[in-house]
Amino acid sequence: MIINSTFPFEELSHEKYELEKRRQQVELLKLQEWVIKRKKRVAIVFEGRDAAGKGSTIKRFIEHLIPKNAHVIELGIPSKKQSKFWFNTYEKLLPEPGQIHFFDRSWYSRALIHPTMGYCSENQYHYFMKKIVSWEEKLINDGLILIKFYLSVSKENQSLRFKIRQNDKLKYWKFSNNDLIAFSKWDVFTNYKEQMFNHTSTEKSPWVVINANNKMIARLNALRYVLTHIDYQGKRELKPKKWSRVSHEKEIELNGVMFKNLTKEQYDVLHKIKANS
Repeated sequence: MIINSTFPFEELSHEKYELEKRRQQVELLKLQEWVIKRKKRVAIVFEGRDAAGKGSTIKRFIEHLIPKNAHVIELGIPSKKQSKFWFNTYEKLLPEPGQIHFFDRSWYSRALIHPTMGYCSENQYHYFMKKIVSWEEKLINDGLILIKFYLSVSKENQSLRFKIRQNDKLKYWKFSNNDLIAFSKWDVFTNYKEQMFNHTSTEKSPWVVINANNKMIARLNALRYVLTHIDYQGKRELKPKKWSRVSHEKEIELNGVMFKNLTKEQYDVLHKIKANS
């Protein structure tokens, strides 16, 4: 069972994006207060290729949440012990009652980037794939609310985002040679991704695939899915707005600068850069 999460517009001005994000964040704070009051445990997993927008999406989730009850989990390079006892490693990182944990990459690294890059053995990979479904179902049966997002980005857009990072004085550190190596293994990663979906997307714990070629829309899609998926006290159903497409006047704001009177070609280039920033 794979869920493709969609939002009712293709293009979005920055002003309308901020308005929609704010009304969703208001509801998200209500959800968190319910989690704290009812001592619920929520784990939200974000997977995807490098530069898919996992970190920036999580940033919008936690932007206005109560800090002590919301944590971002990013394991980084695991120690030998952590790698050997993979499930135990992540059991220690799961939320306590009253907590929401956002996983910027998760235990599913063992199904995706690790086998792609040779960071785990073939036996470790197959052991993970054999055990993961029953492990997750046990956690869910014990009361964990688990949501698994996969942010999907095209090869063209990933390449563009790498170039943007390399030339950005504030983001250059996000780019590494390992990113290029992983990029060269695009088809290998794709194969592991499809195996992961086929074996680990279940009715009880589905993968939610979000088109992340436009980062703003991807963030709103993820926020909206969480709000609709979890029933919390004081919940307000947010009806989709009838958003119009971007103005025909062809103007766009990028990095604090407003560009006006653009040709269609100029607008399309700037819009693509903005969608991938």
